[in-house]
Amino acid sequence: MAATVRRQRPRRLPCWALVAVLLADLLALSDTLAVMSVDLGSESMKVAIVKPGVPMEIVLNKESRRKTPVTVTLKENERFLGDSAAAMAIKNPKATLRYFQHLLGKQADNPHVALYRDRFPEHELNIDPQRQTVRFQISPELQFSPEEVLGMVLNYSRSLAEDFAEQPIKDAVITVPAFFNQAERRAVLQAARMAGLKVLQLINDNTATALSYGVFRQKDINSTAQNVMFYDMGSGSTVCTIVTYQTVKTKEAGMQPQLQIRGVGFDRTLGGLEMELRLREHLARLFNEQRKGQKAKDVRENPRAMAKLLREANRLKTVLSANADHMAQIEGLMDDVDFKAKVTRVEFEELCADLFERVPGPVQQALQSAEMSLDEIEQVILVGGATRVPKVQEVLLKAVGKEELGKNINADEAAAMGAVYQAAALSKAFKVKPFVVRDAVIYPILVEFTREVEEEPGVRSLKHNKRVLFSRMGPYPQRKVITFNRYSHDFNFHINYGDLGFLGPEDLRVFGSQNLTTVKLKGVGESFKKYPDYESKGIKAHFNLDESGVLSLDRVESVFETLVEDNPEEESTLTKLGNTISSLFGGGTSSDAKENGTDAVQEEEESPTEGSKEEPGEQTELKEETEAPAEDTSQPPPPEPKGAAAPEGEKPDDKGSSDKSEAQPEEKGQSGPEGVPPAPEEEKKQKPARKQKMVEEIGVELAVLDLPDLPEDELARSVQKLEDLTLRDLAKQEREKAANSLEAFIFETQDKLYQPEYQEVSTEEQREEISGKLSAASTWLEDEGFGATTVMLKEKLTELRKLCQGLFFRVEERRKWPERLSALDNLLNHSNIFLKGARLLPEMDQIFTEVEMTTLEKVINDTWAWKNATLAEQAKLPATEKPVLLSKDIEAKMMALDREVQYLLNKAKFTKPRPRPKDKNGTRTEPPLNASAGDQGEKVIPPAGQTEEAKPILEPDKEETAAEPADSEPLELGGPGAESEQKEQTAGQKRPLKNDEL
Repeated sequence: MAATVRRQRPRRLPCWALVAVLLADLLALSDTLAVMSVDLGSESMKVAIVKPGVPMEIVLNKESRRKTPVTVTLKENERFLGDSAAAMAIKNPKATLRYFQHLLGKQADNPHVALYRDRFPEHELNIDPQRQTVRFQISPELQFSPEEVLGMVLNYSRSLAEDFAEQPIKDAVITVPAFFNQAERRAVLQAARMAGLKVLQLINDNTATALSYGVFRQKDINSTAQNVMFYDMGSGSTVCTIVTYQTVKTKEAGMQPQLQIRGVGFDRTLGGLEMELRLREHLARLFNEQRKGQKAKDVRENPRAMAKLLREANRLKTVLSANADHMAQIEGLMDDVDFKAKVTRVEFEELCADLFERVPGPVQQALQSAEMSLDEIEQVILVGGATRVPKVQEVLLKAVGKEELGKNINADEAAAMGAVYQAAALSKAFKVKPFVVRDAVIYPILVEFTREVEEEPGVRSLKHNKRVLFSRMGPYPQRKVITFNRYSHDFNFHINYGDLGFLGPEDLRVFGSQNLTTVKLKGVGESFKKYPDYESKGIKAHFNLDESGVLSLDRVESVFETLVEDNPEEESTLTKLGNTISSLFGGGTSSDAKENGTDAVQEEEESPTEGSKEEPGEQTELKEETEAPAEDTSQPPPPEPKGAAAPEGEKPDDKGSSDKSEAQPEEKGQSGPEGVPPAPEEEKKQKPARKQKMVEEIGVELAVLDLPDLPEDELARSVQKLEDLTLRDLAKQEREKAANSLEAFIFETQDKLYQPEYQEVSTEEQREEISGKLSAASTWLEDEGFGATTVMLKEKLTELRKLCQGLFFRVEERRKWPERLSALDNLLNHSNIFLKGARLLPEMDQIFTEVEMTTLEKVINDTWAWKNATLAEQAKLPATEKPVLLSKDIEAKMMALDREVQYLLNKAKFTKPRPRPKDKNGTRTEPPLNASAGDQGEKVIPPAGQTEEAKPILEPDKEETAAEPADSEPLELGGPGAESEQKEQTAGQKRPLKNDEL
């Protein structure tokens, strides 16, 4: 009986747990069913959505374009976004902000800030005294940080997605450049918080592109590794990525396709924008030369003229990609002087010669980081708009040594489509085919700490230790634990970037601070005092590099352990029960190993020999840090290449389980109990002594060193500032809509007053009164409309509509009369025919009672009488008076009559025919009965075997009953003798009824 209880209880628990999970999922689904992705480029963005019935679709903006400029125009009383802002770039270049993503996560002394000032001198940048970052100074009252401007763009992208999806959207996946460091990624997350977006993941744009490529070519992916290089040159930067595709075996879903980022190379400033700036400078020089003798000002000093030249340079670059030369021309460039000059492709290539020399650089970096050669690359695929420049393709083709470059991917939209696929995979509302994504760490991260050691008796010195936490090109997301063993008091340690030698001197200056965080621990000594009789297992710091590539310190714990003696008999019973329940759940982990995830990671971290092939190098390094902290500090570098090289040669079986180190101890735990049952004697000996762990959480104080995040109060103020701007924009749109509606009503009504159908139902005095009111409203709108509020405009429109309400009502009623009266006549005629046919049924086949037929006859007669009386009364009234014949009354009469007919029809359909007499004479009398009703058989009740002849009744009935209810039955009957056909009709008509009701 006890065994039975053990079997039943675990079964019930998963059922309740499953119900709870399903309820939680349903509650989550009730909030949103659509998700979006935003591919944030330097120049433009692409937005994509997934919603039920719309799989992976690019969102069209208000101008019906598939990409939207990342541009914001900010004025004192208005704001423009997207294409509207791009159009304002020439009229008001100072207030139009573009390419501001280059300032994210940068302090004022960063070389990129100086480069931005040089490229766009019309913008005034001041310094935030708290964070030492820059802000846009639009006016003395208007100041915006780059995060706030990006938040406006993200909010605008969400509004576009919501308009396209026709429902609210909160969840999003946002693409960022692969070379973004921790400060830049946190800046994007803060901008998303300002916009009210829930970021499911920040995905690298090169990873999103690789995912899009793999998803649409899953059939070509097999167990053989395929190496593909993506060369992405956009407007602001260039990224080269080496990706390996192959199928791997996962625990959850078996064999699944996987992409693994193997190598990444980049150039932060090589892109289409730099080419356009070179062209703009060339055009400015040509214009100055044309006006040399006129003592004119330098065109570079005129922001509007330079904005016009940049737009022309953009167009010129695009045209020269397909033509050998082109004529650049701008009307009224400066001082009403037109500009016209011929530019050839050769001149363009000479201007950008040094840029084209930098094209192979990212390729070499990617190959070096992946430790691969060009012979191992199967295909090189072009991504990004700037790769359309012929010279770029020529230089790249020569650098990679391939026969041709792959152009079989949408260079503009691939990243957006890959990101929205990932958004659907992360959302609970959708189920997509699994595709394992293994991104790579570009910048290594390590932990540094200093400790006092005694190398010789009586001689103490400070020793600086470094431990690699996340190695270069190692996979993420990933969790790591570092244990500090020789500390019994409060201490500090530092989290910094690792070896960045692969970056050039200029890239290092742009990178910013290489120190991330200083961690101060409080409460270490108190934890030791709290458990004096326990053995210390060290201070364990838990780190997490999440899906967005953002590092966080989850918690720090002080762990202690001791041996506890238990009653052997009691422990034996509990052990048996625990083993039984564990086996029923499919796991054999011991209770100690399954106490919590923290203990599991700690055990794995201290015993790495049973882990996967990817982790041992890193875990051994962590183990060295815990067991031999006083050893030579030159040991950490050797494990770093291990961590970088291990993923390349690991087996497919290990890849699915090595993403998170916390997932590995389960394998270790399962192998333990499997070896226990064969040795029950040893088990009994071990049972009296049991290990007991105590975990004390340590207080943590973080000092951010690279770029301080916005304080919560500042972030709240920024959120409120953006909300106020959004509300102001909505109020402005509402006022413009009200003004347009009023103006349109005035013009349309003035035109209607001269139309015959309106003149027929109105007198001259009425038309003059309406016309006078409309003219007065038009004059008011022209004179005072600019200062009128939305409420005033709506009130004026309501007043005019009320004045014209009677006129419009009379015209509308007269338009409806012919159709409604025709439908009523048809329904009356067919109802009368149906009634006559029902009365002609022989008594033996009669299915209607006399009361039912009398009721129908009364409704028909009453409807005829009402119609004739109302038409006669309406004929006596003049057309200018309110009509007594109303379309709603006609519809009400039709519905009442149709309801009676449908009642009888439904009764006929579901009434079983009476059994026929077996007498042969009885069968002979059937044809004369049918023959006597032959003239009306087609319209009343078709004989057996001739159901098609009843169809002429169905057609007019559908046309007549314009106001027929949605759940009404078609006017159709089966013959009393056609029992089988009647059953088929009954069975076939019940299903549509249910669907209609649903």
